[in-house]
Amino acid sequence: MTVLVFGRTGQVATELQRQANVRALDRGKADLADPAACAEAILRYRPAAVINAAAYTAVDQAEGDEGTATMVNGAAPGAMAGACADLGIPFIHLSTDYVFDGSGTAPWSVDAPTGPLGAYGRSKLAGEAAIQAAGGTSVILRTSWVVSAHGSNFVKTMLRLGAERDRLTIVADQVGGPTPAQDIAAACLSIAAQLRADPSKSGTYHFSGAPDVSWADFAREIFRQAGMTCEVVDIPTSAFPTPAKRPSNSRMDCSDTTERFGISRPDWRNALSQIIQEIQDQTP
Repeated sequence: MTVLVFGRTGQVATELQRQANVRALDRGKADLADPAACAEAILRYRPAAVINAAAYTAVDQAEGDEGTATMVNGAAPGAMAGACADLGIPFIHLSTDYVFDGSGTAPWSVDAPTGPLGAYGRSKLAGEAAIQAAGGTSVILRTSWVVSAHGSNFVKTMLRLGAERDRLTIVADQVGGPTPAQDIAAACLSIAAQLRADPSKSGTYHFSGAPDVSWADFAREIFRQAGMTCEVVDIPTSAFPTPAKRPSNSRMDCSDTTERFGISRPDWRNALSQIIQEIQDQTP
């Protein structure tokens, strides 16, 4: 099965290239700021399935650049989905917990009311709507707190800061499921294959790591597995203001994904040691 991947150097795109013989397109081959070019690429390569692992992910920057974020996260996925519908092939798109308002403590179900807190979440929700409007065979896979040995993410930041400092203050009132990029990639490939066999599985699904944890407790586990002695001090979100408001509750109900695709929530602690080792091996 020939899979076309939008994105080349991002966390999930890197893992997709490690796990399968995919054709990965960087910005030079398909700029998401040009939705028509993305659709043309699909029609040109005519793959068996398409996975969109690229996005505008600068959450704070999006507050002042919502137009670009919406073009990349909203219009481009819609154009991709339309091209896939024209070819009759599956389209898998990665979305985010940021489409919710982060209230409460219960895990978000796939059909829970959305309510983005900022520009990034609004742009991703626009992408979901555009994909649904395009029709065709597709899965919108919402995920959260992506981590790997590549790109910029919380694990890499903690390892760097933990080596420089004896004590760190970390937000403790935001809770979610860290999700290894390698597991997201494997899920996307499995979903693509299953959609080809059974297009009726199209829809919106959730996929995040388990167990749910606060950023502060996630940092503690990173330091524990890395053998670092950096102390973590809990602070509230209000003590660490950012341009874009983060959801307090990013817990996600992933039961539909398990039921329809046989894909269970991965235990992020199992992948964390591998991620830490790879990052340490890359460090001069």
